[in-house]
Amino acid sequence: MKNIFKILSILSIIVFSLNNIQAQTSKYNDASLNGSEFNFPSLRVVIDSVLKRSAMVNFRINNIRSKESTLASERINWSRYLGISANTRYGNLSNLTTSEDGLSNTAALTTGKQFNYSVGFFLKFPLFDAINRKNQIKKAKSEVDATKSMAKAQKEEIRQRVIVLYQDLILKQKILQIRSRSFGDARVNMQMVEKEFRNGIVPISEYVRISRITTSMEVAYETAISDLITAKKLLEDMAGFVFGLTLKN
Repeated sequence: MKNIFKILSILSIIVFSLNNIQAQTSKYNDASLNGSEFNFPSLRVVIDSVLKRSAMVNFRINNIRSKESTLASERINWSRYLGISANTRYGNLSNLTTSEDGLSNTAALTTGKQFNYSVGFFLKFPLFDAINRKNQIKKAKSEVDATKSMAKAQKEEIRQRVIVLYQDLILKQKILQIRSRSFGDARVNMQMVEKEFRNGIVPISEYVRISRITTSMEVAYETAISDLITAKKLLEDMAGFVFGLTLKN
């Protein structure tokens, strides 16, 4: 009879403890983690910001501009074989004239200021350059297309990386919620075990086991916080702005 009464007493305490655990757990858990999600900036906003700040993307863009300038130079390269030459001269000009009348020779020297000029047009076009000009332009166009393709591939690579990091950030935030609830439950359970241990209901082996479980839950919770902060700061560094977090019910 005494054993039956003792068993009923233990069952009553356990039922009461379970109800008490549920009530205390809701009080313990942080409201920012329990049943809520962070409303991060949209993925498109983050991607656009990362692409705008990317040093590699900016390098690719500048390389495209350089190749386009080279192509433009190749297209007008023929003009360097065309030209106009001009020559001018101004100064004293002396003229010597002679005449003969059959009996004597007569010489006359005249000096005067005079302005002389000449203008000419030249065209020289080497045969090799004439034949190779089409290939040079084609090569320059290919280089422009290649740099554009590299820039596009760079943007796609960055976009894919941001998507992975963004989804990883959301995953770590959800894991933190789970760890928070588990750690809250473990702490409440630990408090109940401590009371029962002091009252002699729970043996020391059970007390040590629950204590170890609670400690492991706390470590997992702190690790989840660290992982979330690291993932958040990594994306913030790439995007160039701090995520102003709000809660989404």
